[in-house]
Amino acid sequence: MRFTNCDLLILCFSSPAACKSHRKFSTYTFLLPAVQKSQSVENCYVESNFLKESNAQELLDKMPVWDVVSITAAIGDAAREQRHDGALYLFSKMIMHNIRPTESSFGTVIPSSTALGNLCMGKQLHAFAMKLGVQSNVFVGSSLVDLYAKLSSSVDDARSAFEDTHEPNVVSFTALMCGYLKSGRFKEALELFKSMPERNVITWNAIICGFSQSGQNEEALSLFIQMLKEGLVLPDQGTFPRVIIAAANIAALGIGRSFHACALKFLGSNDVHVSSSTANSLISFYARCGSVEDSVLIFNRLLADQRSTIVSWNALACGYAQNGRATEAMELFKRMQMNGLQPNRVTILVLLWAYNHAGLVEEGLSYFNMVKLKYPADIIDSAHYACMVDLLSRSGRFGEAERFLHDLPVDPGIEFWKALLGGCQIHSKRELGDYATQRILALDPRDVSSYIMLSNAHSAAGRWQSMSMIRRTMREKGMKRVPGFSWIEIANQVHNFVTADRYHRQKDDIYMLLRVFFQHSTS
Repeated sequence: MRFTNCDLLILCFSSPAACKSHRKFSTYTFLLPAVQKSQSVENCYVESNFLKESNAQELLDKMPVWDVVSITAAIGDAAREQRHDGALYLFSKMIMHNIRPTESSFGTVIPSSTALGNLCMGKQLHAFAMKLGVQSNVFVGSSLVDLYAKLSSSVDDARSAFEDTHEPNVVSFTALMCGYLKSGRFKEALELFKSMPERNVITWNAIICGFSQSGQNEEALSLFIQMLKEGLVLPDQGTFPRVIIAAANIAALGIGRSFHACALKFLGSNDVHVSSSTANSLISFYARCGSVEDSVLIFNRLLADQRSTIVSWNALACGYAQNGRATEAMELFKRMQMNGLQPNRVTILVLLWAYNHAGLVEEGLSYFNMVKLKYPADIIDSAHYACMVDLLSRSGRFGEAERFLHDLPVDPGIEFWKALLGGCQIHSKRELGDYATQRILALDPRDVSSYIMLSNAHSAAGRWQSMSMIRRTMREKGMKRVPGFSWIEIANQVHNFVTADRYHRQKDDIYMLLRVFFQHSTS
C-alpha cells in the first residue's frame, strides 16, 4: 500500500500504534503539496474528538488573520494551558493551509508531543523539521533532545539530536544530561555537567535530584555544596527538598540542619517563608534522623499558617511509624480527619507500616478491615496487601499470611513473597521459606536478595550444607551480594564503612583502635 505524507501524519494523530508500524516512512513525511490537497487531517481530529476536548477550532475562528505568527502563538497558548492535543491540531491546520512553519513553530509544538508521550509524532515532526532544514536551530534542537531523552529507549537518540544542534545552549545540555541520568549513565551525565559552558538552577536541581534518587546521596550533597561554593547560581524552592531528602537518606543530621539554615537564608527568615515542599522534606528529614520533635515543630508551623497538605500529614505519620510510635501515628490520623482531610493510599500504607513496626498485629488487622469497609476499594493496592503479609509473617502467623495470599484480588508480586520469606527467616520456617524463594526466583531469577535471605535462614538454623549450595549457585550464576554499609557523621562529614573495609583513608587508625578495644574486652 502506498501512503501519502498526509496519511502518515493522520496515522500518528489518530493511532500511535499504527504510526509505529509505518515508522520506516518517517523521514519522507510532511510534503506540503500533498497536505494542502487534503482535508483528512481535520476529519481525523473530528472523529478522534480532539476538537471537542481542545476547543482548538474556536481559537482559529477568533483569529482575524491566519499566518504563521498568529497560529504559532495559538499553539503556544494551547501548550501552556496543557491542551497539547489542541496544539498538534493547530499545527496540522497550519500545514493544511500551506503555511510554512518556522523554527518557533517547531520549538513550540514538539514539546506537546513530548507531553503526550507520543514519540512517533515527535519523530514525524523531527522529519518535517529536517525537510525544511530547521532541525539544527537551537530552539528546535533543544526540544528534540528533550523529546528523545524523555521518550526514547536509547539516550543515543537524544545525543544525536544534541550533536545536530547548532550552538547548543543550557537547555540543550540540561535535556541531554537528564537523558543520561534517566538511563543510569551517571558518569557521562557528570562529565557533561562539568563540560557545560553555562549552568542554571534547573541544571543544578536536575543533577542533584538524579544522583539522590539513584541512591548516590553523598554525590548529591557534594554537588549542592559545590553549587554554594561557586556562588554563580543561587538555590531556589526546588533545590532544597532534593538535598534535604539526600541528607535524610544517610541520616546526616548535622548536614541537614545546615541545609535547613541555608534554606532560611535564601528563601526567608523563618519556616513560614519556605515552600510547602521544602517544609515537608524537613519533616521527613528530622523524623528519619530520630528527631521527631523537630518534625512536629515544623508541622505545627505549617498547620498554623494553613499551608499543611496531605503530604505534610503523611510525612509526620511516616516519621512516627519509623520511630515505632504507632499510637501517635493513629492519633495524627484522627486529627487529620477532624481537619477535614481524607486519607489517600500513602496515608493508609503509613499507618499499616506503623502497626507493623510496633508489632501490633491485631490492631493492624482491625484497621485494615476497617479501611476495606469504609473507603473506596481502589484506595488499597498491592503495597497494602504486602504490608499485611509482612505483619502476619513477622509475628509467626503463617497460616493467616498464606490465606491472605490466596485471597488476594491481584496476583501476588515479588514483594509479597519477599515479605513471607522475611518472616520465614525470622521463625526458621524452612519449607515455606523454600517455597517463597521458588516463587520469587520464578518472577525474577536474578534477584540476589532472595538468595541471601534464604542463605541466612539456613545459616541461622545450622544447615551449613544447604547454605553452601546456595552460595555456590550464586557464584555459578555470577551473582554478587551488594555489601551493606554503615555510616557515622563527624563534624558535618559523613564516613561510610563496609564489612572488612580497606578503603577508608583512616583505616589504619580505625583497626588499631578496634584491636585495643578487643584486647581490653578479653583481658
